[in-house]
Amino acid sequence: MEQIKLLISNAFQNVVFEENEKLTLSVEPKELHPLLKLLYDNKELPFDYLVYMIGMDWGEKLGVIYLISSSQDPSKEIVVKTATHDLENPLLYSVTDLFETAQFNEREVYGMFGIRFINNPDMRRIFLNNDWVGFPLRKNYDNNPEINPVSVVSREIIDTAPRILETTDGLKEEIINIFEPDDYIINIGPQHPSTHGVMHFRTALDGEIVKKIDIHCGYIHRGIEKLCEGMTYPQTLHFTDRLDYLSANINRHALCMCVEKAASIEVPERAQYIRTILDELNRISSHLLAWSAQTNDLGATTAFIYGMREREKIMDIFDKTCGGRLIINNNVIGGLMYDIYADFQKDVKTFIPYMREKLKEYDRFFSHNVIALGRMVKIGILSKENAISYAVTGPAGRASGWSCDVRKYQPYALYDKVEFKEIIRTSGDSYARYLNRLDEIEESLHIIEQLIDNIPEGDYQAKTKAVIRLPEGQYFQSVEAGKGLFGVYIESRGEKNPYRLKFRSPSMALVSVMPLICKDEKISDFIGIGGSMDYVIPDIDR
Repeated sequence: MEQIKLLISNAFQNVVFEENEKLTLSVEPKELHPLLKLLYDNKELPFDYLVYMIGMDWGEKLGVIYLISSSQDPSKEIVVKTATHDLENPLLYSVTDLFETAQFNEREVYGMFGIRFINNPDMRRIFLNNDWVGFPLRKNYDNNPEINPVSVVSREIIDTAPRILETTDGLKEEIINIFEPDDYIINIGPQHPSTHGVMHFRTALDGEIVKKIDIHCGYIHRGIEKLCEGMTYPQTLHFTDRLDYLSANINRHALCMCVEKAASIEVPERAQYIRTILDELNRISSHLLAWSAQTNDLGATTAFIYGMREREKIMDIFDKTCGGRLIINNNVIGGLMYDIYADFQKDVKTFIPYMREKLKEYDRFFSHNVIALGRMVKIGILSKENAISYAVTGPAGRASGWSCDVRKYQPYALYDKVEFKEIIRTSGDSYARYLNRLDEIEESLHIIEQLIDNIPEGDYQAKTKAVIRLPEGQYFQSVEAGKGLFGVYIESRGEKNPYRLKFRSPSMALVSVMPLICKDEKISDFIGIGGSMDYVIPDIDR
């Protein structure tokens, strides 16, 4: 990374480097895009993967933190900060021409902080109505309910979007139409259209072929990141279960690790073993539901029932471990809330061969079914290049040939002490994504098998202070959740509550790529493609 630092220093004289765990630097707004492009175009190690994009209110200025990485070596990361002092009309340059995932992320930053991005093709709010007053994640936001009263009256859908373009004559603001005047538009949603949650897809058709999709989010937005600012670190843990609730245990593990790293809390070895085992059980449960839902979307009701049957075995283990089946709250700062029950190892060891037999059964009765193959093979193709640009990680990203498993390139817990394969396919279609999840279940079983008989004796929770205050600074933690990279960013001012807590959602990337991979496909395949991506809406509508 010293060469990268030298490259930046030689090209930009005004860059300010910070002393941090990761290579961190600040640039003026006008230098942000040229700097990111320099790193993007670096031949030896291109930084072509935008992992995090975090809006910030630093009091006297508003800005953004970018964590970028290289698809060739995701362990190499750079943190880039920029900010404007113009609080009335904050403007920054868009990076959507470098990273497609910035499209949704910039819209989120605009909606929450009021920062508009020059050259972004669509500057609508993504979670809030366009007539919302104020920007909720600003520190001076007035949350008086009378300013934005609750309404049960349906709003008219407006198919236009504002944008700001840089022209030879300066900045130009304009309103564009989302669809063409002659487009035939249907509404998919807002309900549960191959999604775990409520999503709305405005879809333009040419006959039965998808021409364009406009995504509307925010139907179940809860303001979780704003709520976290007024809570202590232990209190914030409960929100992680309510994001991607199908990866609740893994999500909470991420936040715990971020706090533990910042506070220099050493987690007991026994807790590390149990955490890793529970994470993999949680991953299997998530993949089973994804598989079940996808097969059900394709009309295989029997497969759905079978998947739910196997998932119930895992739910029983979690229930007996911590009393939770879906909302799994066993991870706490310093270790675990509860130790494992007496028959935990026996139950898990019984489940492993049972699940392996069921995987063979799935393969026999569905994976080669001619109807299923017709609905998945060469349908909804996502290229490796687009997977990287849209930051699509997890089984979906690896189905496009991208090695992006956090457990491999940034191992945490006990992942550096176990052997497992990173499942990668290259076709990038719905079928590859389907097969990846089944194969990853087998690898999870293999991980558990290596740990279950070796759980050491000892404490399952470290002693922590009654009130946890993190040292001033910025802290990142990424994990491999069921749907891909789940991330946590904490900025601390030394208080008992975070100055800023940001959750990086894998599902936002998964849903953002739907207009691309559904284009020119039949509308009848839309649901199946969505099922193969396995996004969960509460993970987006934070």
